[in-house]
Amino acid sequence: MYRFKNYKIISVKILKIITLVVVLGGLMIGGNFVFSQSVSSDYEINQLNLKIQEQKKQLQDLQSQQQQYEAQIAAKRKDKVSLSNQLSILDDRLAQAQLDIDAANLEINKTNLELQKIQIDSDNLDKSIETRKQHIANLLSSMYEQDQVSTLEVLLLNNSLTEFLNQAKYLSDTNNEITGSVGRLRLDKDKLDQNKIDLDQKNKDLNGLKDKLQQKKDDLSYDQANKSNLLLTTKSSEERYQSLLQQAKREQQQAETDIANTARILSQKMSQKDKNFLDNGNNTIAWPVPQNVITTAFHDSGYPYRNIIGEHPAIDIRAKQGTTVTAAADGYVAKVKFDGSTRYSYIMLIHGDGLSTVYGHVSAVYILADQYVTQGQAIGRSGGMPGGIGSGPFTTGPHLHFEVRLNGLPVNPELYLP
Repeated sequence: MYRFKNYKIISVKILKIITLVVVLGGLMIGGNFVFSQSVSSDYEINQLNLKIQEQKKQLQDLQSQQQQYEAQIAAKRKDKVSLSNQLSILDDRLAQAQLDIDAANLEINKTNLELQKIQIDSDNLDKSIETRKQHIANLLSSMYEQDQVSTLEVLLLNNSLTEFLNQAKYLSDTNNEITGSVGRLRLDKDKLDQNKIDLDQKNKDLNGLKDKLQQKKDDLSYDQANKSNLLLTTKSSEERYQSLLQQAKREQQQAETDIANTARILSQKMSQKDKNFLDNGNNTIAWPVPQNVITTAFHDSGYPYRNIIGEHPAIDIRAKQGTTVTAAADGYVAKVKFDGSTRYSYIMLIHGDGLSTVYGHVSAVYILADQYVTQGQAIGRSGGMPGGIGSGPFTTGPHLHFEVRLNGLPVNPELYLP
C-alpha cells in the first residue's frame, strides 16, 4: 500500500513535468502564431508605406507646378496693369487654387493611410501582448509547481544524473524565457502607448487638413467670383477697366485724406479727460469678424491694384456679405462714411494709446459719429460684394477691409491681433 502511494506521487510529479513541456511547446507554437500574424501585418504595412511614398511624390509634383504658377503670377504683376493681364493673373490663380485643392486631398489621403498603418500595428501589438501575457502566466504557474518538487524527487524521476542535469537546464532556460518575454512585453506595451499618442495627433492633423481643404475651396470660389465680376463690371472693355481703376484710386486717396484729417482734428479737439478715458479703456485689438481668414495681407505684394492705388494699408478678412462687424476695442466713433450707395463706405474708431481702427466696405452701419463703443459691440455689417452697398468701384468679393493705425499711420493689424 505504501509503495503504491509513492508511485502515485511520482506519477503526479511526472505529469507536472509533462505539463511544463507542453506549456513550453505551446510557447513555441504561440510564438509561431504571433510570427505569422507579424508577417501578415508587415506585408500590409509595407503596402501602405508604398502608397504613402507615392502620395508624397505626387505632392512634390504638385508643389513644383504651384511654384511655376507663382512665378508666372509674380512676373505678370510687374507688367503694365491691364484688363487682359489681370484676367490672365486670375486664370493662373484659379489653376493654382485647384492645385491647392488637389494637394489638400492628397494630404488627407496620405494621413488616412498613416492612420491605417498605425492601427494595423496597434492591433498586431494588442494580439501579441495578450498572447505573450498568457504564455508568461502559464510558465509562471508551471515554474511554481516545479518549485514544489524537491531535488531528491527530481533525481528519483530521472534515470541518470545526465537526465537530471538536462531537466535542471530546461528549468533554467524556462526562467530565461520568462525574463525575455517580460522584456518584450514591456517594449510592446511602450510602443502601443506611443501608437495611441500618434493616432490622436494624426486625427488632429486630419481635422486640420479638412479645414484647410475647405479654405482652399473657398479661395477657388472667391477667385471665380472675382473673375466673373471683373468681366461683368468692365464689360470686357479695357477703357472701362482703366476708368474704374482711376475712380477706385480717387476714392481711396479721398478716404486716406479724410481718415488722416479726422485723426488730427480729433486729437486737437478732444479734452484731456476724453483722452484719459480712452487710454484707460480696453485697447487690446480683437478680431472684428468671426472668420479669421486673411485673403490679402498688409502691404501684400500680390495686391492686384498695388501699381494704381498704392500699398494695401490693411488686411482683408474673409466675411460673408452682411456679417456682423464688431468694435475691435473700446473707442470713440470718429467718422462714419456711409450713404447707402455703392460708393466706398467705412467706419473709423479712435482708441487709446494712439491707436485707431478702420472698417471698410461696410454694407450697414449701427452707430453714429461722436459716440463711445465698447469692444465686441456691433457697429455694422460687412460688404464687399461687387456692385453692393458700400463696396466701391472695385472689390474682389465679400470681405472686411480692416486697418489699424498708430498715431495716424497704417501698421500691420496682425501685430496687434490675438
